[in-house]
Amino acid sequence: MNEDTIQKFELTIPVERSIQAELLLLLGQKPSHGYELIQRLNDADFKSGEADAATVYRNLRRMDKDGLIKSHWEVGESGPGRRLYELAPQGKESLVLWSQYIAQQKTKLENFLHTYCQYEKSLSKTEDGVNKP
Repeated sequence: MNEDTIQKFELTIPVERSIQAELLLLLGQKPSHGYELIQRLNDADFKSGEADAATVYRNLRRMDKDGLIKSHWEVGESGPGRRLYELAPQGKESLVLWSQYIAQQKTKLENFLHTYCQYEKSLSKTEDGVNKP
């Protein structure tokens, strides 16, 4: 299968959903400003592709409104103020739920791959002239 075909079938949670878990995890590790958070998200080993700034800020606003994170303005000596985001207690609970959900999805994908490997083995036996079990 070529790379283009593989990308079409990439099995991931849609970005709009997974980004919430990713942001919660990064904010749990360390409170951050928006720009820094985008950089950390792009550098994360679990992220595929570049994070869209508009998507990140839209999710941060929604998560702030929903009580998952807290934010406040920090005014620096030079330059404009910046909003600092940090994980709220409800966000910690949500992060635990995301972790459980992702673990369940991982188990399902591992089961799929195991079943696929068995299927592939049975095909090779059939192709070699050996009857299917």
